[in-house]
Order: sequence, then structure tokens, then C-alpha cells
Amino acid sequence: MTPRVSVLIPAHNEARYIAECLRAVFASAPLPAGMTAEVLVLANGCSDGTASLARASEPPPGWPLRVLEQPEGGKLRALTAGDAAARGEILIYLDADVRVSPALIPQLAEALAGKAPRYASGHPQVAPARSAVTRAYARLWMRLPFFTRGVPGFGVFAMNRAGRQRWGSWPDIIADDTFARLNFTPEERVQVAAEYSWPMVEGARNLVRVRRRQNAGVAEVAAKFPQLLRNDDKLPPAKRTVLNLLLTDPAGFLAYTLVALAVKSPLFASRSRWTRGR
Repeated sequence: MTPRVSVLIPAHNEARYIAECLRAVFASAPLPAGMTAEVLVLANGCSDGTASLARASEPPPGWPLRVLEQPEGGKLRALTAGDAAARGEILIYLDADVRVSPALIPQLAEALAGKAPRYASGHPQVAPARSAVTRAYARLWMRLPFFTRGVPGFGVFAMNRAGRQRWGSWPDIIADDTFARLNFTPEERVQVAAEYSWPMVEGARNLVRVRRRQNAGVAEVAAKFPQLLRNDDKLPPAKRTVLNLLLTDPAGFLAYTLVALAVKSPLFASRSRWTRGR
């Protein structure tokens, strides 16, 4: 039986995470009636044991696993190859360091079962951090409007084939999640109730580097695909919201503000185009 759901996991040197990621996927609750699924690990440019660890995983019946290896690194190139190899009508993209709850994949599949173009994600939960700065930053970040009211899709996003047909190969950009989300109107984006765990980088310096990369990714999408901005529903928080955040969580507000200011400093510049986390 041809699977209706394809879970695609791009992975570049993810030996530390891939086994646990797959265990969470394989622990998913039953899919909606009549649906089956497949999992594709898109190992790209790996110099560690990512591919072998993925192959060593033992999927349950009804969850066939394929590992596609590419000699060169590149997430976007891997996604394009994965889309071509995937057999499902519903495409779920999952970062290797994310842990899905059992209900997430079935709920995404149900939300995307129709023929009209649709995009979907779940409710993200930031994984517990060791760094006090990261904990404070994350605490406030999770209260911002884009997090509480939108469908941000970082770490996990999904769409049906009708939606995926809106572009050809994935462009070579930083923010694939932003690009995917903005290819859909706010009315076409769905957030399901199920949660997933997403890790935030540890420490102030890493937070600044990742925040700078995120800003660069959004700017790149705006410059290369200005027509997509009409689908952006992300608004800055109102003054009342900012004041409430300051009064109710001054430590979180301070951490978030200091990171935002430090983004402008060349002291935190990163030579890498890719940085883990947000």
C-alpha cells in the first residue's frame, strides 16, 4: 500500500539525536483510518554515524524507514531530494533534534487530508535548558504574539502535495521554515493541539548568533521573494503587551532585550551559515 504520509528528517551529523528522534516518531499514535506512513532520513554530508544509526532503528509494522544519503551537505538540497523520493500525499518535515509527542503526526495527517493547499504545525514547547540565560530568554520568547497566536513551524512543519506544488526545488536560503510558511496565507495555516519539544541553544553568545542568523534568514526571504510578504501575519507586540511582559517577568525581559541589542554587535558574528536552534 502506498503511504499517504511521508515524514522527512534532514540530518547533517545528527548521530547524537537521530535515534531518539526516530523513537519518538515510531511511538506515534495510530494514524487516521486508511492512512499509512513512511519515514525518510535525509542524511547529507555526514561524517559521523547518522546514517548507520538510522538504519539500525527498528520501526514498528506499518512504518517503513528509508535512509537517503547524499555525499554533500546542504539541508535544502536534501529536502528537494526527499520530496522527489517521498511517496506520500502529506509531507511532514522534522528536524532531527525535535521530539514529537505521540499525537502530533496523526493530528497533522488529519489536518492535511483534504485536497485544498494547507500548511500545518503543532504547539512547540522549548526543551528544558541548562543555562539560566537561555531559560529566561525562552520563558519570555514563548509569550510573544508570534508564538502564542501564529503557526510558526520552527522544528516541525507540514503540508499536503497541493501546497508543495507552489514551488519547485527548495531555494538555497537560510530560513526554509519561514519560506515554507509564507507560501501559505494565514487562512491556509493550521495549528494542531499536539505538542513537540524543541531545544534552544545554551548561553548568551549562542542565543545572539542564532538570533542574528534568524534575522538574516527573514531578510533573505524578503529580498528574494518579496511577493511572499503579503502572507506574513507576524506583528510586533503592542505597547501594553511589552509592559505586561516587563512587569510580570523582568528577568526574562532583560535577557531577551540584551540578546536583541547584542545582535547588532560584531563581537557575536558567526562565520557559519548554519547554527543549531533558533
